[in-house]
Amino acid sequence: MTIQEMTDRLHSLGNAWEQFKQVNDARLGELERKGHADPLYGEHLSKISDVLDQHKRRIDVIETASSRPGRSIAVPYAAEPSEYKAAFCNYLRKGMDAGLEQLQLKALSVGTDANGGYLVTPDMSQTIVQIINESSPMRQLASVETISSDSLDLIEDAGEMEAEWIGETADREDTDTPSLGKNSIDTHEMYAQPKATQKLIDDASIDIERWVAEKVAEKFARLEGTAFVNGDGSGKPKGILTYTAGTSFGQVQQINSGTSGQVTADGLIQLYYALKDEYAKRATFLMHRTTVQAVRLLKESTTNQYLWQPGLAAGTPDTLLGVPVALGADMPAPGAGTLSVVIADFKRAYLIVDRVGIRTLRDPFTAKPFVKFYTTKRVGGEVVNTDAIKLLKLATPA
Repeated sequence: MTIQEMTDRLHSLGNAWEQFKQVNDARLGELERKGHADPLYGEHLSKISDVLDQHKRRIDVIETASSRPGRSIAVPYAAEPSEYKAAFCNYLRKGMDAGLEQLQLKALSVGTDANGGYLVTPDMSQTIVQIINESSPMRQLASVETISSDSLDLIEDAGEMEAEWIGETADREDTDTPSLGKNSIDTHEMYAQPKATQKLIDDASIDIERWVAEKVAEKFARLEGTAFVNGDGSGKPKGILTYTAGTSFGQVQQINSGTSGQVTADGLIQLYYALKDEYAKRATFLMHRTTVQAVRLLKESTTNQYLWQPGLAAGTPDTLLGVPVALGADMPAPGAGTLSVVIADFKRAYLIVDRVGIRTLRDPFTAKPFVKFYTTKRVGGEVVNTDAIKLLKLATPA
């Protein structure tokens, strides 16, 4: 897309937002005069809101495509990548693994998996990782560590260390020190098992390596994206919405909204100011697109200014109260008792842990005439700083 076409997209987004505000202001004026508003206003606003979403999605896709690597990834292979790639592709197409195990054993840190299968090639791994990263808002927001073991041990501080001013010759007393605790983030295995006919696999025009990578990545992205938000921590990562409500160590504070099942301006402002300044300056809101559509209607009561503003420049995110907004398909839509909005300094709040290496096992026997490609990846995730994240809980009916 040309610069002019990109500019036109941004202008269309800005024009749609101005139209949205005009229609909503007319709706609010009618509510104030008559106590009710024509239902057609709601339908019109919904259509314009969909247009805003479409424009923003297209702009985001363009920006993502223009910023694609470029970048290389760490590869755990001592063998030449081209040598390993040729052997691995031969395994995918024909099931011939002669020499592949020896090449894998040259890996610097990872050997043959006890459950069978082979490490995918660096190119295939990068394709899978790239698709997952582009599909997952949590991976874009949170911190990510790659490890070679099954878990990552962390030392956590419960409390803060004290410090005091002191005169040059005054007595020094001991200051309070935080209590230290050990936390371990385990990685959990997920799998995908795409299948294809041997005829398709034998077709030289089909890039079988990329075909498997794309099928696997789509499944992995959906699976782990759900877990990072709603996972219970049993055999999967622990999601941001599953922690006990509270302000004690290991709990995540929930701010209650004042209106049953609805996101309100006062509730959002209260949520924002519940976050400490050190986290607020790097914070991001995370919510479902239907929540965004509700938030677009809200104004600050004293200034009458809209809380939500579209990003009208390339690379600029939409903002709410001046804070960037990210969309999460796994976040709940607004409803009574739901945790529909999260604000966090995600880099400090949530840690995703990837076990190095993705493995594929070719299975031509159990689903003839199809060949299955049983592919596994290990990943974990937990909130590691509960002060850096706050949740908005929508009120339930009295």
